[in-house]
Amino acid sequence: MLNTKSAIFYKNSLLIFIVLFIFGCAAQQPPQGGPRDQTPPKLVKAIPGNKTRNFNAKQIDLEFDEFIKLTNAYQEISMSPAMEKQPEYSSNKRKLKIEFKDTLLKNTTYVINFGKAIQDVNESNILKNFTYVFSTGSHIDSLSISGSVTNTLTQEKEKDVLVFIFPVKQDTLFGKKKPSIFALTDSSGNFALNNLREDDYRIYALKEASPDKIFNRDDELIAFLKKPIHLRADTSNIQLNLFKQDPEKFRVSEKRFDTDGKLLLVFNKGLTQPAVKILYPSDVDNRKQVSFSRTKDTASVYLRNMNFDSLRVAIFDKGKAIDTIYQLKRKNESFTRTLTASYNIGNDSKLKPGSNLVVTASIPIESFDQSQITLNEDSVATSDYTIQKDTGNYKLLNIKYRWREASKYELIINDGALTDIYGDKNKRLSKKFQINKLDNYSQLTVKLTVPDTAKAYVVELLSEDKKLIQSDAITKSTSLVYKGILAAKYYVRIIYDENKNGKWDSGNVKLKRQPENIWLNEKLITLRPNWEAEETVTIPKEKVTP
Repeated sequence: MLNTKSAIFYKNSLLIFIVLFIFGCAAQQPPQGGPRDQTPPKLVKAIPGNKTRNFNAKQIDLEFDEFIKLTNAYQEISMSPAMEKQPEYSSNKRKLKIEFKDTLLKNTTYVINFGKAIQDVNESNILKNFTYVFSTGSHIDSLSISGSVTNTLTQEKEKDVLVFIFPVKQDTLFGKKKPSIFALTDSSGNFALNNLREDDYRIYALKEASPDKIFNRDDELIAFLKKPIHLRADTSNIQLNLFKQDPEKFRVSEKRFDTDGKLLLVFNKGLTQPAVKILYPSDVDNRKQVSFSRTKDTASVYLRNMNFDSLRVAIFDKGKAIDTIYQLKRKNESFTRTLTASYNIGNDSKLKPGSNLVVTASIPIESFDQSQITLNEDSVATSDYTIQKDTGNYKLLNIKYRWREASKYELIINDGALTDIYGDKNKRLSKKFQINKLDNYSQLTVKLTVPDTAKAYVVELLSEDKKLIQSDAITKSTSLVYKGILAAKYYVRIIYDENKNGKWDSGNVKLKRQPENIWLNEKLITLRPNWEAEETVTIPKEKVTP
C-alpha cells in the first residue's frame, strides 16, 4: 500500500503527465516540406450565381476554397462593357466582394475578367482567365473566338500572352487604353475569348514588358490580323504570330558615362551603318574611338580627352545624321579603370583548330610590349608566334601560332604589357587552354529546294538552342556547305525574304504590315564527330498571313 506522500506524488505526476500530453497534442505542427502548392484558388460559391440572367443585384459575393488576395485589382480586372464609375473590389479571407457604383444597362451581357488579380495567400498561385458573366436581360451572349499564339522567330507557342479584341468602331483605343475583353494563353499557347456578342472585331496579342495591357514599349512583342473578324458564329483556329516591331522613329533610349569613363549610347533599334561624331567640344572628336555591338544598337565611345563638362554628340546611319544628344559631365569627375581581357576560348578552355587566339581588352589598346607577353607550350616558352593589333577593332590583339592538338598552352600577359588609350597599364593576366580536336568537327551539306525561283529566301543555320550560326541568301535550289562546325545538333530556319534584302524584316501594326514569314524545319540535325553529313530540305510554299 502506498504511503500518503507517495500517493500525493503519484497523483501530481499523473496530473502533470496528462496536462503535458494534452498541450503536446494541441501544439502539434503540420508536417514541414513536401511539394509546393501550385493549385490556384477555386470558386465554390457565387451570389448571384455565375451566368445569371435578368440580373438586378447591386453587389456580387464570390467565395473560394482558400484564403485569397487581390493584386493590382484596378489594373488587372476589366468589365465589358465598361462602366463610367468602376465597381469597387475588396477581399477578406476566402471572399471577394464586387460593389457596383453605376447603373447597369438593360438587356446587356456583362463579363468581368479578373486577369491575374486573384491569388492565394500562401503561394501566390494565380487564378488565370477567371470570368464572371451575367445579363440584365433574358439572353447571355455566347459567341467565342479561339486560337493560338506563336513566336515568329522561334516558331514556338507562347504562354501567358495577352490576347484581346476591340470592336472595329473602337479600334482607335488600341495603344491608348487597356482592353476590356481579353484572355491569357495557356501553357500550350492556346486562348479563348468567350461570351461575345455579334460584332466586327480587331484582334491582337501582346507579350508585355510592363503589365498595363497597352502596347506602348519598344521591347514588347505584338501580333495582329490584317482583316477584322466578322463574328456571327463561333470562330476558331485563329493564328497570331508575335514579333518585335521596329520603332518607327529612332531615338537614343539610354545615355551615360560608365565607371570607366566611356560614353555608352543605347539605341531603340539596330542601325545599318552607324557612326558617331562629337560636335562639341570639337577637339575631342579626332581622338575618340568607337565600338558598336554586334546588333549595332549600342555604341561605346572612348574619349582620350576627358577635360570637358558636357558633350554634344551626333549619331549617323549610312552617312545621314539621325539624332543629336547632349550629355553632362562634372569637369573634374574621376573614373576607375581596370584593364582586363577576355579570349575566344570556349567554356571547356578549348580553341578551335586553325584559329588565331584573340585577346579582347576591356579598353582600347594604345600599344603593347611583346617582350612582356609569354606563350608557353607544354610549360616551355615559345618565340615563333606573332601578335598584331586588329585594324578594325582597337580592343583586339590577334596571336598567330602553329598550334598543336596534343599540347597544353598558357598565355601570360605580364604587368604593364598592355597600355590603354588613357595610359593605364594592365596587371598580370594569364589564360590556360588547349586546341580542340579536329575530330570534334564535322561538315554539313544542306541540299535546298525552293518553291518559287521568282522569290528570295534566307537560310539560317541555328544551334540546338536556336542561336544563329550562319545566314545565307538564296534565290534558287542549291546546296550550302558548312565546313568545320562542331559536332552538335542544329536546326535550319527559312526566312521568306519578301523585299530581297537578305535579312528578316519586322512588321508594323499601324501600317497593318505583317513581319516576313519564317519556316523552321522541325528536324533536329545531329552531326557526329569527324563526319560529313548531308541533309535535304524542301522549303514549303509560303503561307499567306491573314
